[in-house]
Amino acid sequence: MSQQVQAPNTRYPDEAAQRRLVQVLFVGVFMAALDSAIVGPVLPALRATFGIDNRTAGLLSTVFALSSMCSTALMAYFSDRHGRRPVYLVSVALFAIGSLCIAAAPNFDLLLLARAIQGVGAGGIAPVASAVVGDVFTAERRGRVLGLIGATHGMAFVLGPPLATAITATVGWRWLFLVNIPVAVVVLVLGARSVPGKPSDAAPGPVDSAGIALTLLFLLCLVMGISRLPDSATGKLLWPWFLAASGVLLAALVAIEKRHAHALIPLTLFENRQLALVYVLTLGVGFSMGGIVFLTTIATLAYGVSVEHAGLALLPLVLCSMVGSMVAGRLLSRLGARQMVIFGFGLLTLGYLQSAAPQTGFAAFVVASVLVGIGLGVVVSGALRSIALDEAPSALRGSAQGLINIFNAVGTLLAVTCISAVADFEGGGLTGFSRAYLAMESSMFVMLLAAFGLKRKSTVQTAK
Repeated sequence: MSQQVQAPNTRYPDEAAQRRLVQVLFVGVFMAALDSAIVGPVLPALRATFGIDNRTAGLLSTVFALSSMCSTALMAYFSDRHGRRPVYLVSVALFAIGSLCIAAAPNFDLLLLARAIQGVGAGGIAPVASAVVGDVFTAERRGRVLGLIGATHGMAFVLGPPLATAITATVGWRWLFLVNIPVAVVVLVLGARSVPGKPSDAAPGPVDSAGIALTLLFLLCLVMGISRLPDSATGKLLWPWFLAASGVLLAALVAIEKRHAHALIPLTLFENRQLALVYVLTLGVGFSMGGIVFLTTIATLAYGVSVEHAGLALLPLVLCSMVGSMVAGRLLSRLGARQMVIFGFGLLTLGYLQSAAPQTGFAAFVVASVLVGIGLGVVVSGALRSIALDEAPSALRGSAQGLINIFNAVGTLLAVTCISAVADFEGGGLTGFSRAYLAMESSMFVMLLAAFGLKRKSTVQTAK
């Protein structure tokens, strides 16, 4: 796939206009990321309000993840066809509507529906924001902006839990979602002025209705299969059937997308070896993110950390992830995406290797957390997104960024499932988790080796 050098958008010639655009994109992405971080602390209040058990309450996270994953490809697709501005604004508006409905929900069923609406909006915010960065900023500036946007997840997980606890304890959990409304209104007003509209080379054509339907069904079956869903009435495992169905749907999706001129999932993106490698590495990034989930369990099992304070054991990791993402974004244009990805997966390999040896003591656990945090911050800082922006045609940037979100989400689900499966197979104790994290270290090492296949310089950087 031949690439052409993309000039920066002439609507943003001065620093002030670019700064306003970055602020709009950052606030929107941060708002969506923050709502993923506040659900955990608010679950006890939700259980008390609606009289539900832990498993039912966990559906909030599952519904949000599934709806956001399904909407990602769709929102990215329409942003390539109809412009970034309307899709970004619609995504923010849906997120705000979902937040308002959550705050007003009289029962748990409507709360789940509202959470799904919120997830649909969240699914479009990050990939469209990343595509806007590619449309507007030069290759030298993209790294810093993508690094700032990538740091939102670290910031959200630092600020989210204490903010959720404080608001829930004072004015009630519903206000956690009501505060999204004024923020969303500001983003909508400023975004209508600053986010660019339709790309000059966009070519809408007929809508890929069959591709949309098959993609949504495929992702639904894949998530259900990965989650190892049992039948609540009989206890019979349903996940093998969901995985089998996802395989059939994937084959049908590939066959249909090959023949569609304006496919929801452009298979031409996978013909580019660099883009294909980016998606494999993005799966690894998601896998590394999922590995964080059970580190608190190691802290409680190995070092006697109380369940109430287990979250504090991850504070060094989260802080290092946030700082690592911002620093890596600033260094991206100087060192290159390839070097940053290699460095990030190298740290993740070392960090998870140390996590697999809990007998070395709590100080070593903290060191491992720091290594994992910095490594994760580096790989999510924007290096892979930057490569995707450089390698994908400008008319497909939204779709290219949407695929990154999908592969990332699938990797996270796979990690959570695989670690829990290995740990349970070994009895669910510390030995099981040690072996699970040894497998995690091996997967990070494989990704490290794969990262050496990235180009030393992207096409755009070389041209410039």
